[in-house]
Amino acid sequence: MIDLDYVQLVSTFTVNEATHSIRAVSRRTGLSPHVIRAWEKRYGVVEPIRSESNRRRYSEGDVERLTLLRAATEFGHSIGLIATLTTKELQDLTAKTRTVATPSRVGALASGEVIERCLAATRNLDQPALEAALRDAGVSLGIQGLLRQVVTPLTERIGNLWQRGELTAAEEHFASAVIRLHLAAAARPYAGHASAPMLVVATPSGQLHELGAVLVAAAAAGHGWRVTYLGTCLPPAEIVGAAHRTQARAVALSLVYPKDDPRLADELRLLRELLSRKVALLAGGRAAGAYRDVLGEVGAHTAADLDDLYAILDSVTAPPGLTQHE
Repeated sequence: MIDLDYVQLVSTFTVNEATHSIRAVSRRTGLSPHVIRAWEKRYGVVEPIRSESNRRRYSEGDVERLTLLRAATEFGHSIGLIATLTTKELQDLTAKTRTVATPSRVGALASGEVIERCLAATRNLDQPALEAALRDAGVSLGIQGLLRQVVTPLTERIGNLWQRGELTAAEEHFASAVIRLHLAAAARPYAGHASAPMLVVATPSGQLHELGAVLVAAAAAGHGWRVTYLGTCLPPAEIVGAAHRTQARAVALSLVYPKDDPRLADELRLLRELLSRKVALLAGGRAAGAYRDVLGEVGAHTAADLDDLYAILDSVTAPPGLTQHE
């Protein structure tokens, strides 16, 4: 005869043992909640226990496994190829990869030093040197560390130097192209599956600088979104057409320079008029504050930093009345 009280006690203990919420796991592993859910659904990398309220609860073993998977993907392994490895096999894989990596790549890199390396390579139009600096930082810091500690301040430095005439337009465009290619490759292991929401990223007409847009595209891909990157200086009809064809959930615009384009307000109004109301409009960049009034008028979400961007992306995909906790 089955002791139902005993079964209930064991069940309760099992659920309580997995004490970590998805938010806590996200903080510990460096993976966004969206990526964790996507990897669970597509690859079955972990099987969290469900609480009585149907919320995911993760064990220490789940946290360790997700941490190892993140490390392995940052070393260049495809999530699709390593998802079925056991935890022991993942431990061996990451240990072996670290062993063959050079000390400069896995050491604790000072972001300031990396930024100076990137700037020197940019001034010399030295693509291998710039790629090496970004690669070293990515291995040492991870995709989030690379974005927050290197790419974000680097793009700001490059923009300031260009405005002061200390970098040429060719050097700025060179850096943008190399960084865009590197970040696209770095974010690929985290990109969403076919059912993940789509984000279209561009700069509107008159906005010629793309580093901010490149950063947004990489950050969104690392957050589990699919991304269509359109580049710079596009009229509203082209952006709307791309959003329609890709069935985008949101359009993100980078506004960097100039801050006083008299035509941009009408461009933004037309974009909002043509864009489906189901598609959210996001804006950010150093010049976004200068267009605050019209951005508010068209109902655009404004992101001041990466944390704002991630919060907005989560709010866009949250079902009405629900949060993105689970």
